Amino acid sequence: MVSTVYILTSYRDPNKVYIGTSDNLNRRFIEHNRKKSSYSKLYAPWKLETSITFSDKQLAISFEKYLKHGSGHAFLKKRLLPNMIKAK
Repeated sequence: MVSTVYILTSYRDPNKVYIGTSDNLNRRFIEHNRKKSSYSKLYAPWKLETSITFSDKQLAISFEKYLKHGSGHAFLKKRLLPNMIKAK
């Protein structure tokens, strides 16, 4: 099953970043902006910065975890969000 890793930034606080995985990116993006997610509702509205689609759900989950920690987080800041002051 196809799964997408997506990166959102907050319009309210541009330094706030949300990284997630979904089988239906459009539905999930709407949920974030309708404040149906516990963390993301604090910083809505959101804009989609980038998305990467994987043919394997487990690969998508692994990449999401990679972006949230250590060298993956550094990669996120340097390569995927280079104009951010800081990414969390």
